[in-house]
Amino acid sequence: MTVEWLAVLYPWTKAFHVISMVAWMAGMFYLPRLFVYHCELQPGSAESERFKVMEYRLLRQIINPAMIATWTFGVMLVLTPGIVDWSAPWWYVKLTAVLLMSGFHGAMSKWRRLFMEDRNTKSHRFYRMANEVPTLLLVAIVIMVIVRP
Repeated sequence: MTVEWLAVLYPWTKAFHVISMVAWMAGMFYLPRLFVYHCELQPGSAESERFKVMEYRLLRQIINPAMIATWTFGVMLVLTPGIVDWSAPWWYVKLTAVLLMSGFHGAMSKWRRLFMEDRNTKSHRFYRMANEVPTLLLVAIVIMVIVRP
């Protein structure tokens, strides 16, 4: 299914999709980094409370809206005539990677909530490894869109 009038908006839709994706990814790279440092702090300390505010604002004011915008413009692109070749495998790999990125976003929301409640049980090492997940998914997404293997 496509929506004909979206063809006129295609360059704008693509531009706003990329802009919102960059904002989403910036937050996805930064939030686990904050977790790395936050888990080394004493729960209830002034420093820990400062990290709670930073994590909350980053997630609620930047990452969440950017993800919603990325999905919105992405769906608009999918509905634009001639943009997606449904027989090409790259599309399905990209979609899978985006779904995994969204799932990771959900996991980070849960981890932020645990920090907020002073119930984090994961180590800085865990968050250092988790910090690599968005990078790996981004590499897969970009290769699928640009190279289209």
